[in-house]
Amino acid sequence: MDYLVVIFRTLFFYILITTIYRFMGKREIGQLGIIDLIVSILIAELAAISIDNQKESIFLSVIPILILVGIQISLSFASLKNSKIRKLFDGNPSVIINKGKINFNEMVKQRYNLEDLLTQLREKHVRNIEEVDYAVLETSGKLSVFKNDVKEVGQYPLPLILDGVVDNDTLKQINKNNSWLNKTLKKENVGLNDVFYAFYRNEKLYIIKSDELKNK
Repeated sequence: MDYLVVIFRTLFFYILITTIYRFMGKREIGQLGIIDLIVSILIAELAAISIDNQKESIFLSVIPILILVGIQISLSFASLKNSKIRKLFDGNPSVIINKGKINFNEMVKQRYNLEDLLTQLREKHVRNIEEVDYAVLETSGKLSVFKNDVKEVGQYPLPLILDGVVDNDTLKQINKNNSWLNKTLKKENVGLNDVFYAFYRNEKLYIIKSDELKNK
């Protein structure tokens, strides 16, 4: 009888968790945010506890699991609508190598050591740092590498404005200030709040307006 209970609970939580993750959205394990990771760990722990404790009602684990899923989905929607919330939980990508030079200050800030950098560069089949033009540490912890290539003209596009919010770190990186940004936006006849996305490349600011997306 105990074996049948264990089998039933295992199958129940398998189906329940599979359904839950379909609602939570498809993301690779390496791309899970902090909230996603915490929720995943807690769901696994609650399911394991319920399978092990056969005398307790299965709903003692189902209810907190559903509450956790509700929190995760709510925060996901909030992050889509509010860049400040997204930045709070996920952070921003960090430029580790800029034009072939290592940004040691950013590495210290992200607690990312040289051995980690070299390891991930080797995984990208990069033999030495001189081969790299830009390397960006993504919020998922993965390193995006852009090699030097004579066939490619220009530099890596640096995100400067997202949902009307200015990335001050990028602004410092390109040696510009808010005054320059405001003048550039004024010249393009666009307000900061009207900018969906803007990136800087080859000493020029490229702008995507929010109304342009609505009209498509």
